[in-house]
Amino acid sequence: MATQAKSPTLFPHQFQCSLCSPTSLPLLNGGSFKFTAQTLRRKPLSLRLTASRSNANEPQDDYLIDAPVSAGDGFSFSGGKYSDEPNPSDEWFKQGKFVKAYPVGGTGEKAKDPIFGLTMGAGSQASGDVFRWFSVESGKADNPTVILIHGFPSQAYSYRKVLPVLSKNYHAIAFDWLGFGFSDKPQPRYGFDYTLGEYVSALESFVNEVAADKVSLVVQGYFSPVVVKYASNHQEKLNDLILLNPPLTAKHANLPSTLSIFSNFLLGEIFSQDPLRASDKALTSCGPYAMKEDDAMVYRRPYLTSGSSGFALNAISRAMKKELKAYVEDTKAILTDKNWKVRTTVCWGQRDRWLNYDEVIDFCKNSNHKLIELPMAGHHVQEDSGEELGGIISGLISRRIIT
Repeated sequence: MATQAKSPTLFPHQFQCSLCSPTSLPLLNGGSFKFTAQTLRRKPLSLRLTASRSNANEPQDDYLIDAPVSAGDGFSFSGGKYSDEPNPSDEWFKQGKFVKAYPVGGTGEKAKDPIFGLTMGAGSQASGDVFRWFSVESGKADNPTVILIHGFPSQAYSYRKVLPVLSKNYHAIAFDWLGFGFSDKPQPRYGFDYTLGEYVSALESFVNEVAADKVSLVVQGYFSPVVVKYASNHQEKLNDLILLNPPLTAKHANLPSTLSIFSNFLLGEIFSQDPLRASDKALTSCGPYAMKEDDAMVYRRPYLTSGSSGFALNAISRAMKKELKAYVEDTKAILTDKNWKVRTTVCWGQRDRWLNYDEVIDFCKNSNHKLIELPMAGHHVQEDSGEELGGIISGLISRRIIT
């Protein structure tokens, strides 16, 4: 069942837990949230939060952690509550559909939260036997297929300006990775652990599900090594590989502080539940991108409606911190290997504040890969120069098909 996106009403708060020593975690300002457990027996507990307003005349609201829409108001650990007002994420959701791909792993046991051992809501549970991926398609299905793959952290929504350009001549597909946007976000260790190896296998399953013939892949940022790893095992499946500000050198092998903070012990678990850090800051601190409020509401939505996005972000950050260096080294080795046959282009937003441009020119020259510079774009090229990027992709792929 599709989940209706609802915009949040944020109010300041702190957290207090009645099951342990009193702890306040001021995330914004004023007010307070109080955790209370109905029972300490071993049977499943129901954890409820009471929002205490600074104004005594205001009513108190209760929230169920990670509650599904059917249970009432959704809750995120950042304190967001959805409202029934129209929201830009609703319109984006209507444009897409769910694709089932990649079998759910694990024992099938219900996911529980890592603090109290309470059964989590629907958003943190793996769906059935096969994961659901949210995807948006544009253009005729019988045209050559281009799959647009977002970076870390982002969503398929980042390609909203690219899709209309490609739709004129191609079948363009943008999807949310597992753990992001509207796709499934199971609690780590309950069906998906968010390792880079799992993402490689999951991508193979998704591509096979949406495209029977050859495809062109476009990938941005820190998920590029995952896509290159997939491509190295399936060169026969690809027409083109287009990399947008990918980590290519040893200097690129460490996450910037804006992202690595999500992998820190305790602090990362807190910050990954904060939509302003997890979406706004992560997307705007890496380049010139100035986020509009309508776009911000789409990016924040997963973190405002469920704690599952934050748990996934924390797990992905830990995996990136542990595995990224090896994957970047593999990327360099794969793309410079004489057996690499896929036509590869690197598009580089030159105002990237996360990845240094040093050595990228030499890398492309030595590996004989085409390099296209975008002077006005940053790390998230598709946000800063979406229409221009759409034209570049279209031109690159058309030349490949003609030749």
